[in-house]
Amino acid sequence: MRARLVLHDGAANILTMAWVYILLCGDGSFYVGSTRNLDLRMRQHATGKGSAYTAKRMPVELVWAHEFDNVAEAYAMEKKVQGWSKAKRRALVEGRFDDLPALSRKRFR
Repeated sequence: MRARLVLHDGAANILTMAWVYILLCGDGSFYVGSTRNLDLRMRQHATGKGSAYTAKRMPVELVWAHEFDNVAEAYAMEKKVQGWSKAKRRALVEGRFDDLPALSRKRFR
């Protein structure tokens, strides 16, 4: 875990690096999560203790991860990606970043 000291209004705060990750589950679904310790979290998922969702869909494979400067940024990205379609998540995993805007869900009638 990496941390950096930041002074804000005269007070010192520790901002911890954090990860957002995507697992490919045994049933073909994606699981999106975030953590401060990616290695530990992957061990938890691999042993069926990561989440109830992944425990029922073993085996799981880490297919994408991105490190963020702080937990708040990682959590915001986690929530954003959780709202994406499977096709949009797959494009992210495959590095097809130019395809992401076109894969956004249409919200009109």
